[in-house]
Amino acid sequence: MALKLTLKPGEKMIIGGAVVKNGDVKTELFVENKVPLLRQKDIMSENDAQTVAEKIYFTIQLMYIDQENLINHHNTYWNYVQEMTKAAHSTIALIDQISEKIVGNNYYQALKLSRKLMDYEKEIMSRV
Repeated sequence: MALKLTLKPGEKMIIGGAVVKNGDVKTELFVENKVPLLRQKDIMSENDAQTVAEKIYFTIQLMYIDQENLINHHNTYWNYVQEMTKAAHSTIALIDQISEKIVGNNYYQALKLSRKLMDYEKEIMSRV
């Protein structure tokens, strides 16, 4: 079964590592095979990754769309995980869930969980 996407005018997305930009009108797109896919709202640029949780999200995003460099991305991820758990021990349960998805090659699900990590980090920082 194909995945149906409706793209807004000018909306960007990543499909299998390629950045695609929609034209001036709303478009329907059907993806008929399994391929890494990220909509514009889910894409984070390296410059936007300022906090440790955001850097974790960005690194997982790279795992998902750039599997040729997976070993490097995994090493980077584990370095950020160490930094995060040292700074906020209370993140370990969520980090464990994210890591479980990564170890199982479920990068999109890991991305979704890392959004929760970013929200939690913001909550922690607002209390400091």
